[in-house]
Amino acid sequence: MTAYRYSGIPSAIAMEARRTLRSPQYGHPAYREVAGGYGPCRLCLRTFAVGREDRLLFTYQPFMEPGSLPAPGPVFVHAESCARYDALEFPPELRDLPIVVEGFRAGGSLAVQQRVNGGPPEEVIATVFAMPDIAYAHLRNGEAGCFMARVDRCFACD
Repeated sequence: MTAYRYSGIPSAIAMEARRTLRSPQYGHPAYREVAGGYGPCRLCLRTFAVGREDRLLFTYQPFMEPGSLPAPGPVFVHAESCARYDALEFPPELRDLPIVVEGFRAGGSLAVQQRVNGGPPEEVIATVFAMPDIAYAHLRNGEAGCFMARVDRCFACD
């Protein structure tokens, strides 16, 4: 059985945005506000306590591969420090959110998009990765369309 690694954005990106109140990749201003929606936090992949937690909004570019087409968009992270999610288990707090799985070829070209429609997200992820040329996947919010997390095949899993 193939395993997958689920990960939030790099910790250094979130820390820099918190420190400077700017998007580390673009220099755009970042905004701190009380959470008005569930998010989730793109670093720890937990949903926000609406009306109770502060969050930071900034522009993030999820593609790091050479030759990939930039696709910057808004992301939220907790305003206070939190730990990056990086695990072999699907992020528990994303399970009930509207999710679209996007499969990408090496170099960042989009190969497939599939909605998770009430079933286990792992089944949709396995279907996307069953395509022979899929290098990695992104999880996107099925309502807002923004990037939530990255998924990679795990060849040497713990």
